[in-house]
Amino acid sequence: MKKLIIFGLLLVAPALAGSLLTPAHAGETPNRIISLSPNTTEILFSMRLGDKIVGVTNFCDYPEEVKKKPKIGGMSNPSLEAVVSSKPDIVVMTTDGNPKEFEERLRSLKIRTYVFKARRLSELPLGIRELGLALDVKDKAEILAKEIEGTMNKVVHSSLITHHSSPKKKVLFIIWPEPLIVAGPGTLIDDVITLLGAENIAAKAKTSYPKYSIEEIIRQSPDVIFVGKGHTDIKEVSENLLKRIALVPAVKYNAVCYMSDSIYRLGPRVVQGIKEMAICLK
Repeated sequence: MKKLIIFGLLLVAPALAGSLLTPAHAGETPNRIISLSPNTTEILFSMRLGDKIVGVTNFCDYPEEVKKKPKIGGMSNPSLEAVVSSKPDIVVMTTDGNPKEFEERLRSLKIRTYVFKARRLSELPLGIRELGLALDVKDKAEILAKEIEGTMNKVVHSSLITHHSSPKKKVLFIIWPEPLIVAGPGTLIDDVITLLGAENIAAKAKTSYPKYSIEEIIRQSPDVIFVGKGHTDIKEVSENLLKRIALVPAVKYNAVCYMSDSIYRLGPRVVQGIKEMAICLK
């Protein structure tokens, strides 16, 4: 229960702080929006602004309708020419993936920008609310933010009841099996593992997505292993790794869970990823 209260405060406190902030250009309604990241694109569609989006990155692939939108390049190297020719009223960027230099170029050309600053799970509701203010859709943003807060609280409450009298389960989240890359500290995935009352065995790594060793997995002996969705058949790619750690509790007792890509993006679908992980931790 203590963890639930603390998480609730993390959600409420930013929201209160957000009520004191007024993003630049709040109140002006943009009709032509470019989104430079997959998570902001998903948020915009969830706020029913899809018909106003005139450009997205090559990595924006959800929802299905976004695939029909004009592409303006990658997150780290968007095409300035493509952005300018789209004549946007606003370009939505993030601090997690978009170069600040590109924002400066846009501003120098008098193109309005908005930077989505949320990077951690607890910052998501406030990030949505502030984006809603900037796009003059405050009510839609509030509805979406509350839905996310409500779902997260329900999942956390259920998880805490389930694990109330049990020791923390040791967890490893594999981003890619060969070479072995895992989710470490400061990541959205690490936030979710902590939120669900489990222990990320890679939480003390020096980087967010460290390379890991077979020996370290065996030494740490995780109770549950999550394998993230890849660009190919991840089960097939993971076979060799799982054979090599066959005696680890997670593999030995069939507690290996293959995830969807919902958990990778700080947007509306993250709640689905949280639910998936919560089920595997029961």
